[in-house]
Amino acid sequence: MPGLVFIVSGPSGVGKSTLRKEVMSRCDNLKYSVSYTTRPPRKGEQEGVDYTFISHDTFTKMRDEGKFAEWARVHGNYYGTPIEPIVRWTEEGFDVILEIDVQGAMQVKNSFPEEVFVFIAPPSLADLEKRLRWRKTDHEDDILLRMTHAHLELDAVRDYNYLVVNERLEEAVKKFHAIILAERCRIR
Repeated sequence: MPGLVFIVSGPSGVGKSTLRKEVMSRCDNLKYSVSYTTRPPRKGEQEGVDYTFISHDTFTKMRDEGKFAEWARVHGNYYGTPIEPIVRWTEEGFDVILEIDVQGAMQVKNSFPEEVFVFIAPPSLADLEKRLRWRKTDHEDDILLRMTHAHLELDAVRDYNYLVVNERLEEAVKKFHAIILAERCRIR
């Protein structure tokens, strides 16, 4: 039986990566699709683990060759999800998590509406701004831009199948894990 694809999105700084990593440590038969990006690595990010870091020219070439399931320009950088590993893994029976922005998720939804869309939200916008400042990876202008985008991204929640509010990590992990288990039991 082919695997499922879980599309996880939400505003920058909401804790998508932390949540995904925790769920993956507790859930078998699950793969993570590493996205490509043109932005430089943040402190602690590893090539091929967090992202595959490539040049603008390489990204454009891959995009033009149709190698991305979705791609978007976000905060001045390009991000894209490669098609090949998703197809291969789902054919092998693995479930796959895509951690992508709202813009990319809507591209995927237009082509693959049967996939499982999970929106991760902060408890409040004030809490989200605190998280962005706490991680100390962005300049003030970037934080303001991310907060502006967060307002717009939160409006997209109605286009998702599930909502997980990431107020307490352990509770959010349990909810996301429960979504995966429920979807695996769904009669299709």
